[in-house]
Amino acid sequence: MRRTIFDLDVLRSFVTGIELGSFAKAAERLGRSTSAVSTHLQKLEEQAGTMLLRKAGRGLALTDAGETMLAYARRLLDLNDEAAAAVQGIELEGWVRLGLQEDFGETLLPEVLGRFSRAHPKVRIEAHVIRNAELVERVLSGRLDLALAWSDGTRTPHCDTIAEVPMCWIGPAGEPRLPDRISGDPVPLASLEAPCLMRKAATEALDRAGMAWRQAFVSSSLSGLWAATAAGLGITVRTPIGVSSRVQPLASAALGLPELPVLELVLHSSEGELGPAASRLAEIVLQAVREEIPSLSVQ
Repeated sequence: MRRTIFDLDVLRSFVTGIELGSFAKAAERLGRSTSAVSTHLQKLEEQAGTMLLRKAGRGLALTDAGETMLAYARRLLDLNDEAAAAVQGIELEGWVRLGLQEDFGETLLPEVLGRFSRAHPKVRIEAHVIRNAELVERVLSGRLDLALAWSDGTRTPHCDTIAEVPMCWIGPAGEPRLPDRISGDPVPLASLEAPCLMRKAATEALDRAGMAWRQAFVSSSLSGLWAATAAGLGITVRTPIGVSSRVQPLASAALGLPELPVLELVLHSSEGELGPAASRLAEIVLQAVREEIPSLSVQ
C-alpha cells in the first residue's frame, strides 16, 4: 500500500481557509494567489482520496472526511510549528508573566506550560490564575505580559478577541431537570462574588424573561462554586470550558430557562511589540485555545 505523505503547505492553506471562512482571505493571509490555494485544495483531496468540501448554498462546507482532516491538519501544523520554534529558539531566555481566568487554570494552563517549557527550557514563566478585573488591571500596570480573560467590554491598548464562547446554565451532574423545589419559586442562583460577568448575564437574562430569582450562594473561588452547584444549592452560569465533572450544562429550553449570550475571549498584551519569549508564549496560548474550543472560529 502506497504511503500518503501530506504536504504541510497544502494543509496550512486548507486550515487557514476554514478558519477564516474564505479561501480568498486565506490566500491573502498566506501571501499566495487564489488559484494557488485552489490548487492546494485539489491536491489535498487527491492525497486524501476523497472529497473534503461540498457545496452549501453559495459557499462550501466540510464533509465528514473534511472534519476529520481538519482536526488532524491542525495537529500536524501545531507539531510542525512547535518543532520549528524549539529548534530555532532553543536559546531563548528571559521571563514571561502570564495571567488566566479561573476557567482555564486546570484545562489550558498545564498544556500551555508543558508545550512552552519543552520548547524553551531556559525561559522562566510566572503564571497567575485570577479574576478578570485583576487580570486587566495587571496588564495595564505592566505586571503581566499576557492575560487571557473574558471580555466585559473593557479594551486595553493591545488586545485581540480570539473567540466567542457560549454561556450556559449549569446544574448538578445526573439531574436532567431542575429540582422540584425550584418549580414556581424564584430561581436559586450560585455565583462568584461581584463583579462577575456571568452572574450579571444570568440575572439580566432572568429579568428579561420575567422570571424571579434569588441569590442562593456566593463564592470567592470557582472550586467553591462547583461544590455548591453540585450540592444542589443553586444553578449557575459559566461556559462549557473547564466544567467540573460534578456538574453539567442544562438544556435551557427544556427547563424553561432563558437563552444566554456568547462571551468574548480576549488576549491582552502589555505591549504592542512583545519580546521573543512573550511572543512565542502568545502563539502557544492561541494554539491551545483553538484546540480547547475546536467548534469555534479562533482568529
